[in-house]
Amino acid sequence: MRYFDDLKTGDKFSTAEYEMTEAEIIAFGQKFDPQAFHTDPVSAKGTLFGQLVASGWHTAAVSMRLMVLGEMDLDGGVIGQGMESLRWPRPVLPGDRLRVVTEIEELRPAPARPGRGLIKLRCRTYNQHGKVVQDMTATLLVARRPA
Repeated sequence: MRYFDDLKTGDKFSTAEYEMTEAEIIAFGQKFDPQAFHTDPVSAKGTLFGQLVASGWHTAAVSMRLMVLGEMDLDGGVIGQGMESLRWPRPVLPGDRLRVVTEIEELRPAPARPGRGLIKLRCRTYNQHGKVVQDMTATLLVARRPA
């Protein structure tokens, strides 16, 4: 397990891959983002994308799973304090294999919580071609090493 005190600016952490299946894209779309380009491969052909694509929120959820299970391994879990930016520069397609690379941009104390620190992260989700499909900057609350 890693603590705030173990981290430094510039540290990078990677994750395993996750394959986005057509069935999963459709199921997520039907439940949470019911638009034709997320739920119906035939109807999706007549949309801006011209094919079935994953919801950005699905991409975000998968990215979160990958980060939680990835090599950063923070003591006490990944506790989000906020997000500065979230972008989806290209769509995620059925069969895409996603992975996340997280880089620490800033570390600072958490004045109201002396047993914690704040880290600002840049998290990029890539497909199997090395193209960014999600770019997020967020702040996490991280446990300090016990005395």
